[in-house]
Amino acid sequence: MKTILVTGGAGYIGSHTCRLISSKEYRIIVLDNLEYGHLDALSLDEGCIFINGDIGDKLLLVELFEEYDFEAVVHFAAYTYVGESVNNPEKYYRNNFTSGLILLDIMMKYGCRKLVFSSTCATYGNPQYIPMDEAHPQQPLNAYGRSKYFFEQAVNDFHKAYGLEFVFLRYFNASGAARDGDIGEDHNPETHLIPLVLQQAKGERQAIKVFGSDYPTLDGTCIRDYIHVEDLATAHLKALQYLDNGYESTAFNLGTGQGYSVLQVINTVEKITGLKVEFSFAPKREGDAESLVANVEKAAEKLGWRAEIKKLEEIIESAWNWENGPNKGKYKK
Repeated sequence: MKTILVTGGAGYIGSHTCRLISSKEYRIIVLDNLEYGHLDALSLDEGCIFINGDIGDKLLLVELFEEYDFEAVVHFAAYTYVGESVNNPEKYYRNNFTSGLILLDIMMKYGCRKLVFSSTCATYGNPQYIPMDEAHPQQPLNAYGRSKYFFEQAVNDFHKAYGLEFVFLRYFNASGAARDGDIGEDHNPETHLIPLVLQQAKGERQAIKVFGSDYPTLDGTCIRDYIHVEDLATAHLKALQYLDNGYESTAFNLGTGQGYSVLQVINTVEKITGLKVEFSFAPKREGDAESLVANVEKAAEKLGWRAEIKKLEEIIESAWNWENGPNKGKYKK
């Protein structure tokens, strides 16, 4: 059985991915400092071992690579709040880029030359065309996007110099929860639209702010491509298998290829929950694109991956089941 290091594996997307790949042909070692992750999101057994620690801790990484013969690394560990990255860029460059370089250095020293990187469509910046493919220019707008972009560039250089093989997975809007309701999304602070709207419908939040009402879209609000978290997990498994098969290093966009507006999300939440969502319009936020939708043909052709959960209703239903299920309370620290 191949042993994989998963950094940030107790986080939202990481935990869903660990759940999937540890049930396949991989033994996983999860490294997470639990700043934002949840230990209860992991099913710990001989196929999934948890280590509390930080990717910037070089001595800890050396200990792990001495103890385990890692076949590959799946790298999730990152800060992901766009607004915070604008106000505190040092935090993002240090963790997302500098600590990432420490990880790459240790990987090379111990001969681990396969990397699946949790990247983002934020590396593209404002869309120059829709849907966005992997050849779209990368002009990130903030420290979050730039920190991910810089790490991609470093990995490319390690590929050319040291033979590191990689897959970049550029997510669009991660959403939803495990369909059995066991694990799901619980950020603090929460910034994702779907859980914010669901929690407002339950009366747990004040009225939602919808930023912008005069975009040139069907209803004047922003459009985003929502991709279910379990489909993202499947893409990571396929990326590992892709590298195992010796295919060329490359990047893949992960989305459904279908965009939904903010008001469509709100209306769908009301339909599924039977509850009224209170919201008000607010001025546009600087840097918000009117539409972000993925071209996913490359992932379909080369990775053998397409989203299985494409309907917004299915995504929101899974998130609603999680919000009302018994396990969410276990995530509280």
